[in-house]
Amino acid sequence: MAESFLEALRSDPSFAAQVQAWHTFPEREGRYSAFPEDLSPRLAEGLRRRGVEKLYSHQAQAFTAAREGRNVLVATPTASGKSLCYNLPVMQTLLEHPEARALYLFPTKALSQDQQSELNETTLGADLGLKISTYDGDTPTSLRASARETGQIIISNPDMFHSGILPNHPKWIKFLKNLRYVVVDEVHTYRGVFGSQVANVLRRLRRVAAFYGANPQFIACSATIGNPREHAEALLGVPVELVDQSGAPSGRRHFVLYNPPLVDRVQGIRRGTVNEAQALAVKVLTNGQKVIVFARSRVRVELIASYIKERLANLYTDNKRIRVESYRGGYLPNERREIEKGLREGTIQGVVSTNALELGIDIGGLDVAILAGFPGSVSSVWQQAGRAGRRQTESLAILIASSSPLDQYMVAHDQYFLERPPEAAFINPENPYILMEHIKCAAFELPFEGRLDTVNDAFFSQAAPFLGVLEEEGTVRHTGGKWYWSGLAYPAENVSLRSATAENIVIIDTTGGKNQVLGEMDRPSAKEMIFPQAIYLHRDRQFFVLELDLANRRCLVEERDVNFYTDAVVKTDLKVLHEDQRFNGPGCTLVLGDVLVRTQVSRFKKLKFHTHENIGYGEVALPEEQMHTRSLALIFEEGRAARALDGLPEELKGPVMARIGHLLHAVAPAFLLCQGQDFGVSERLKDPHFDAPAIFVYDQSPGGSGLAETLVSQLEKVLAAGADLVAACPCREGCPSCVGPRDPEEEIGLNPKEGLLQLLKGWLEV
Repeated sequence: MAESFLEALRSDPSFAAQVQAWHTFPEREGRYSAFPEDLSPRLAEGLRRRGVEKLYSHQAQAFTAAREGRNVLVATPTASGKSLCYNLPVMQTLLEHPEARALYLFPTKALSQDQQSELNETTLGADLGLKISTYDGDTPTSLRASARETGQIIISNPDMFHSGILPNHPKWIKFLKNLRYVVVDEVHTYRGVFGSQVANVLRRLRRVAAFYGANPQFIACSATIGNPREHAEALLGVPVELVDQSGAPSGRRHFVLYNPPLVDRVQGIRRGTVNEAQALAVKVLTNGQKVIVFARSRVRVELIASYIKERLANLYTDNKRIRVESYRGGYLPNERREIEKGLREGTIQGVVSTNALELGIDIGGLDVAILAGFPGSVSSVWQQAGRAGRRQTESLAILIASSSPLDQYMVAHDQYFLERPPEAAFINPENPYILMEHIKCAAFELPFEGRLDTVNDAFFSQAAPFLGVLEEEGTVRHTGGKWYWSGLAYPAENVSLRSATAENIVIIDTTGGKNQVLGEMDRPSAKEMIFPQAIYLHRDRQFFVLELDLANRRCLVEERDVNFYTDAVVKTDLKVLHEDQRFNGPGCTLVLGDVLVRTQVSRFKKLKFHTHENIGYGEVALPEEQMHTRSLALIFEEGRAARALDGLPEELKGPVMARIGHLLHAVAPAFLLCQGQDFGVSERLKDPHFDAPAIFVYDQSPGGSGLAETLVSQLEKVLAAGADLVAACPCREGCPSCVGPRDPEEEIGLNPKEGLLQLLKGWLEV
């Protein structure tokens, strides 16, 4: 990156005035090791042709550990060359034993394609003759049989392995009985519900492999997290050797915390991250730098990319020879491949993405990363910031704070933010709802043999009580000491690893009668984004939703040119089903239990492009979504919290309870390894079940993911951080940055900030 560009930024008054902190991290020298003595000369020559003359120290350490038969976890920063940590030992083994096989699992298709390209480049450059195949949902049927029979390295993802390979393992006998290595990349992404699901998929993998006489060795990679070894061993189910001292060099890195200017000082409203990210990205691009912008939703990705292109639009200079693209889930495979290729080859200078590009895909030499809002965890911040400067050059990352309380807390406490260690990752494979589904899948794949089932005795010890329930349901039968699957359907097709439902809605463009598939979306998201009359944004194009046919899993849209986009208004209702545990918490009563959460889109807002002002509403008539999950209820029936609430004026109690819920939802992700969308908060001034004011914090996934239980020990810290945030905010009456947005129906003249502070001080006794 040109030093002149950084100096121009520093001296720009409009930019410098909003900078809360500018931190510079010096370049780091690399630590190197010579090629291992047992490395194949052909493989060494292939590396030299790619300009690799020696290994980083952690690459050599991982190679040695893997060659000695140990399971390995490599936990080093972004762009530290982790792929060679597994590619070298795997390819070395395959050259020595051509009959051996390896499985690579990546969390996204983009990473799979990227690894296929890198492996092809290495094998072709060294004339290794290894057969590498990608096997995922985009693989043509004509190539699948060849991959099964001749593929020495199969690249896939947990979803395909779960639903496409394990249930059909008899077709994979040759591969599975020779399986020597399983590579699991980006293990830090396998957390919460998704991680718990994948842990059970890997249990099933080990069980089926053992049936064919294989005991594969694991090599895993992760970004830096707080508990890498603990998390990897819980996920993989095997002990691992940790390699966490990176030998990779890095260029100088600049990290800027940027707080947008106030547009309403009385209410404390700041300029939005969408417009601010667009303005900064244009500044970067027009100065000849390449940029990636991370946005926190699919709609924001489309808006920012569209606004950037509008600012650059120039017919005579072909948009100043600058190409910018959006990138998110739901695009067709050929669209994703085209964008990834353009980034690698440098024909695309800017990209706006969800966290889909946060992971380790090679997207070329980007100079600047702009984060439009705090992504929910410190580890994600460093992952996204690390997408710039991958060529060991000087780089810049700018975190633009939104008006949310969590964002404002982070930019106001930059030392806390920068010194905080990466969050720990936690999973709960024994979650009964998740485990039940995978026991069904495992029973379909192979019968359970009770204590004679030596392939995975630990799996059986947990499966036994569930098998009894399944036998009563008639989905398994017990005969001859074994449990056999007897259901009609094959269970894996109804179990989605990433969402509450396996159903996806296909979006079809009917403009001019062409009926062309645009993309797809999961059913719950579809109800909130592509309801009838919604505007669906797709790569600079606007589509009007004509029909959402949930029964047939399709959405019909038509291209139109409008000056607004839409945002759903979602209503949530909660019902207590069962109390499991009741105990005294910090100043209030805490209850852990099961709840039923019902959500429904009742209407939608029309928001004008650029200004984002509300220009009208529309009605929506769709069936509600229901979810049985876990909840932690904070009950104000007695104690400090109840007394503090009773001390407020009656007209303030409702607004203050709403603000407490908003504050919990905004601040808690910093103390739990989760995103805001991983849990919900519902507050009631008088809950009918407890007959008292209550705040419910519930997991946003069926059966729960352990967040409600984890919050018990973190609640006092969360409340204290929320109180600090509200007290430190300079606004007078409460603003989006501290107490959240004001309800349009709220009585004018109320000052909820004072009431909120009074409640928190009484609750915490400060």
